[in-house]
Amino acid sequence: MDTITPAQFWNERYEKSSPETSGRPGLALAQFASPLTPGHALELGCAKGDDAIWLARQGWHVTAVDISSVVLGYASTNAGRAGMSEQIRFEEHDLAISCPSGAFDLVTASFLHSPQNWPRSAVLSRAAEAVRPGGHILIVGHGSRAPWSSSPEDTRFPSAEDTLTEMGLDVAAWKRLCVCPITRTGHGPDGQTATVTDNIIFLQRLS
Repeated sequence: MDTITPAQFWNERYEKSSPETSGRPGLALAQFASPLTPGHALELGCAKGDDAIWLARQGWHVTAVDISSVVLGYASTNAGRAGMSEQIRFEEHDLAISCPSGAFDLVTASFLHSPQNWPRSAVLSRAAEAVRPGGHILIVGHGSRAPWSSSPEDTRFPSAEDTLTEMGLDVAAWKRLCVCPITRTGHGPDGQTATVTDNIIFLQRLS
């Protein structure tokens, strides 16, 4: 049984990290979102704000969510430094309990995993409900364990197909654009590099 709340867990983790970031968006977000017409985006698990800032620079109006008040402070500062504060609204949510209201043209969640007992599939399914018809959802998940990861060495992540099945979406209401693994070069905190796998779910809502 977890002895601390999810918010406490993530606040403690981010308090030990630097607020500094690379300033670069996730590779998959840049690849899949670049061709889209900007509108209103919802980012789940915004961390230090790199993806939200990138989306804002592309012309999106962004609602960026995280459970950690500590990292939301980092993200807000980073957005202000980038001159994007007017286009990003930061909200604190434990997504197992609450989420922003409204409908969005893009919902994105990158590496939304937790070592605690946390209902990831239910959260992602609820997130899909926030996509308006014609809009998109992009979910990027770990597909392999990086050598520098703090997770146990025997950690196994669900495939994109498994995650999509667990979300329980109405398949007739969605167009599958990419449900697959992709590989990339990952970068560790101390300059390490390794080939890692990401699991991608990229869908368009039809109705």
